[in-house]
Amino acid sequence: MHRLAGIELGGTKTVVVLGQPGRIDERVEFATRDPEATLEEALEVLSGWQDVRALDALGIASFGPIRLDCAAADFGRMLATPKPGWSGAEVLAPFAQELGCPVGLDTDVNGAALGEYRHGAGKGCTSLVYVTIGTGIGGGVLVEGHPVHGSLHPELGHLRLRRARGDGFAGACRFHGDCVEGLLSGPALAARLGCHPGEVPAHDPRWEVIAQDLAELLVHLLLTLAPQRIIVGGGGTHRQRHLLARAIDHVPHLLCGYLEDATPAVLAQRIVLPALGDDAGPTGALEIAARALAQRPGHAG
Repeated sequence: MHRLAGIELGGTKTVVVLGQPGRIDERVEFATRDPEATLEEALEVLSGWQDVRALDALGIASFGPIRLDCAAADFGRMLATPKPGWSGAEVLAPFAQELGCPVGLDTDVNGAALGEYRHGAGKGCTSLVYVTIGTGIGGGVLVEGHPVHGSLHPELGHLRLRRARGDGFAGACRFHGDCVEGLLSGPALAARLGCHPGEVPAHDPRWEVIAQDLAELLVHLLLTLAPQRIIVGGGGTHRQRHLLARAIDHVPHLLCGYLEDATPAVLAQRIVLPALGDDAGPTGALEIAARALAQRPGHAG
């Protein structure tokens, strides 16, 4: 049996795992700090496992934006990111150089999408979108089980939304102000609410405007990508589980009857919370490792 490792490199925390697709055997978590300290700590964990028995492949599911085109000169390097100190950081190279095994790379949200597709709420689907609401807003898109890549990767967090009537919040994104990330990310919610979002009770009327913003994003995804499943994860929906249900309630009104089957009952099955919870990203990182191993020249399975 192959020995696979995965890294979920998030904006707030990093998770390093050892296991198989669908099974996590060992896990180490620590705060994401500057690139040198964070990647060195991850490499120390992997080297310890490597000392016991060689790793066959590593999968990295990283926050971004990050270059995924293996033909590009800056493949594996972080691009301009709001995370202080990380712009231009070499994410892939340190592991490829030190471990001597195939290393696969994708975004953290594509990793979570892969995990849910194979082992969670996306099982049986041919297309899905995974949205995470956390320090930032990320979106992973799978078609026939393959993550969508192009000139970069989907950046759903920087879409612009139609604003709720009367909402004057300027937004918190340093690039776009009131894009999705500027309205719905953890820092944006804290700015809107005046405290940590987890401290605001579900009955607070301010959640209605926020739910409408999330509903606008869901409508964009339904109309542009037609996914069989939209999975909404991250700390925002984990701590305020009512938010997704409220957003779904707004969707039929925003669609104005255009999608006839978009009833609340149908949407509640199509737009869901992750089945794997916090394990979605690490599980997906192991899937990325398995795919990297399968693509190795001469690999026979």
